[in-house]
Order: sequence, then C-alpha cells, then structure tokens
Amino acid sequence: MKKNIALIKGDCSSPEIVAQAVRVLDKIAEKYGHEFIYTDVDMGGAAIDKYGDPLPQHELDKCLASDSVLMGSIGGPKWEGLPGPQRAEKGLLRLRAGMGLYSNNRPAKIWPQLSAASPLKDSIVNKGIDFIIVRELIGGVYFGDHKTVTLDSGEKQAIDSMPYSEHEIERIGRVAFDTAMKRNKKLCCVDKANVLDTSRLWREVMHRLCEEYPEVEYSEMFVDNCAMQICKNPSQFDVIVTENMFGDILSDEASEITGSIGMIPSSSLGDTTCGLYEPIHGSAPDIMGQDKINPIATILAAAMMLRFSFDMPAEADDIENAVSAVLDKGLRTADIMSEGCTLVGCIAMGDAILAEL
Repeated sequence: MKKNIALIKGDCSSPEIVAQAVRVLDKIAEKYGHEFIYTDVDMGGAAIDKYGDPLPQHELDKCLASDSVLMGSIGGPKWEGLPGPQRAEKGLLRLRAGMGLYSNNRPAKIWPQLSAASPLKDSIVNKGIDFIIVRELIGGVYFGDHKTVTLDSGEKQAIDSMPYSEHEIERIGRVAFDTAMKRNKKLCCVDKANVLDTSRLWREVMHRLCEEYPEVEYSEMFVDNCAMQICKNPSQFDVIVTENMFGDILSDEASEITGSIGMIPSSSLGDTTCGLYEPIHGSAPDIMGQDKINPIATILAAAMMLRFSFDMPAEADDIENAVSAVLDKGLRTADIMSEGCTLVGCIAMGDAILAEL
C-alpha cells in the first residue's frame, strides 16, 4: 500500500524524535510491503523563520493533499515574544481548523513496566489507569473572539468568548459515544454546567444523543471535580468527553499520572481519515541536540496513524509490541529512568525498537 505522509518535523528537540518515528515507519514499510512517501511541511517556529508566518497557506495545502500528517511539537523561547497572530501556536490552531480536525483523542494508559514512575500511590495505580479523553478541538474559547478594551476609567479589560453551536457538540458527542461503544460502554461528559451556558447546552445535546446509545452508561461531572478524581480514582473512567479548554487541561493532567508525557501520543481527526498525529509533550528546548528526548510518544503516534488513518492494525500492533518489549528489557530514556534500568538516548531507543521489529 502506498501512502503520502506530510511530515512536520517541529522545533527545538522535535526533529530528533520525528527522525526516529520515520525510521520505524520505514522498517514497517519494508516488512509489510508498503511505500510511505514523505513531504516536509514547515510550521511553527521553522515557518516563522522562513516565511514570517507560523503556517502559510502553501504549507497547509501540503497537509490537505496528504493521506495523513505526522508532527513533532512546535514552538520555543525564540518565538515567544511575537505578536499573537505570529506566535508558533497559531500555526497549530490554523492547521486543526484548516483540516477540520474537531476531535482530539488522547489515551491515558499506564504501561505496567512504568507503574513505579506514576506520581500516584501504588494503591491507586494498581487499580489500573486506562481511559481516553475525547476533546473538542476547533471550537470554544480558543476559537472565540478575543479582545482587550479600555474602560472609561482607563483600566484595561480583556474579553474572551467561548461559543459552541449544537452541531459542534453533537459531532464530538457522537465520536465519544462511538468510542465508548468500542471500549467498555462507559462515558462521562465533563463540564461546568453550574456556571456556563455553553455547558448547559452541552448537556442538552448529550442527553439527546443518549437516546441513540442506550447501551452506554452515561454520566456527567463538573470539571473541577474531574480534575480531582483523575488523581484520586482514575480507574473509574473509561471515556471522557469535554470541550476544548477543559480537555486541554485535563488531558495534560491525565498523561502525567501515567508516569511521563514522553510516552503519550494523540490523534486528531475530522470527517475523513486524513488526521494529525503527534506526541503530547512540548518541543523540549532545554535538551535540544543532546540526544536525550524520549522518542516513544512520537513512535506511538505513528502507530496510531497506521491504525486509525491507514487501516493497518497489524502494523500498529507490531510497533506497540516492540515498544513494550524494549521496556521489558529495562531500557529507559531520562524522563522514565528508574533504579535498576539502563539509561539510553533518543537514537539508542530508536535503535532498540527497530531491533524488536
């Protein structure tokens, strides 16, 4: 099978981990008789340096013409002082909107080999951590109106709006219910309905969808309580669905309780199989060029791409099993290092995973 992959190498340390993911994809292509063709795309800081724009239209067009997009994290201190529209992160928002990627699916699953790395007590971890957060990605406060005005008193006031329409809620709600049907048929909608009109509309739409999914055990939880419960009793969750900003915060929290954000991939999808796959961690400017960054999240993101966009489940399983085998052997990058294990760098971790394939 032949697939075209748009490759966003990212900023700072990100090109190092994307390189390892490409090595793994090339090995899979060789092993299974596929052909992966890569098209480099500039986005974030790299695009700002080259074009003065975090995502020019011609670079977005490359992504739209691909079968899927594999991306390293973007941004870094070099570009943080730029005006809002020119910031590296604006390129990512534009990419999500341009590709129509309204559903971000982020697993929070602890690898048994890394259970000791979780900041939670053993009594909590031993109950199991294996849930997924389905986050609405192109609506809400991140895509609402933003302005700062000067009041008659001379004081400045900042205003950020948080709009949601019924169709936006319904489409992400269906993704969440469908995901729950494929897992353990348990779904929790997280909101702040005691304060926000948007949350009350979310509940109204989700209640309608409940009638179409009678097999799913549906519940609701305020976001502040959910943040506490993720630390206190994460085993209660299977699928969580929530709006953009809440999902951004909760998914970072959920990933950290698994031991390291260096292990967690994510997928962003819309109405087609052309998705965006990336690690959840940042661009790690502090260790750039030192061969220290953990490539596993990006390699697992590539596996997610094979599974969800290319319909290659066996190939995805092969990568995930290789990662598990390497962890079984005690190889660890610095972020997941523990006593009795062997410290390796980014390239050596890539080598070890390739050897298992």
